[in-house]
Amino acid sequence: MTVIPTIDLVDALASEYADKSPSEILALALNQSGEIAISFSGAEDVVLIDMAANLGKPFRVFSLDTGRLHPETYQFIETVRNHYKIDIEICFPESDAVQNFVQEKGLFSFFKDGHQECCGVRKVAPLRKKLATLDGWITGQRKDQSPGTRNTIPVIQSDEGFSGVGKQLIKYNPLANWSSAEVWSYIRMMEVPYNPLHEKGFISIGCEPCTRPVLPNQHEREGRWWWEEATHKECGLHAGNLK
Repeated sequence: MTVIPTIDLVDALASEYADKSPSEILALALNQSGEIAISFSGAEDVVLIDMAANLGKPFRVFSLDTGRLHPETYQFIETVRNHYKIDIEICFPESDAVQNFVQEKGLFSFFKDGHQECCGVRKVAPLRKKLATLDGWITGQRKDQSPGTRNTIPVIQSDEGFSGVGKQLIKYNPLANWSSAEVWSYIRMMEVPYNPLHEKGFISIGCEPCTRPVLPNQHEREGRWWWEEATHKECGLHAGNLK
């Protein structure tokens, strides 16, 4: 069993595994001591779940329910749960925080003053609470996923944004070097379940009010928070990507 890496070891592993396959990176993550879990929301994450199932190693999966997801996304979560016969740990925002925010700002304040505050209440705070119980997490981030924010993400990194006092949190991005085409080739080849919204022109899928289909030749993240600048299209879950 691998020990929880120090910052220096994380950098060394990131270099050593930079060109390794996603399965090899995933196997390393699942062998880390402590509590590790796959963060699940979209197509990339189900690819990781499928790979983990094929590795035959025990693994945990968690997902954030913001209360504003598409109906198809809720159905998708159940499809994945049943397909892989796994428990999915659903993380909810604090009800008082949501109630106070909506009471003060209404249900659609993000169209006026940006998505960060709403995402902070509905996504970042629940994630922080969940990560406080973990030693490492596995994400489906890809370098080509978001212009200006994800193009340099390493396959393994120290997550300084969510590490606690005296606690080192490791973040694994096994699909960092994969393209969207490679993800979907795997999905088709392995018959991996996917969100039915993908068949309606949605590529990057978040909350219902803040996600729309993209047009031909538009970048996948242009369907997220489309009223804001492309360089700002991070919700805070991967805040370290913003330089």
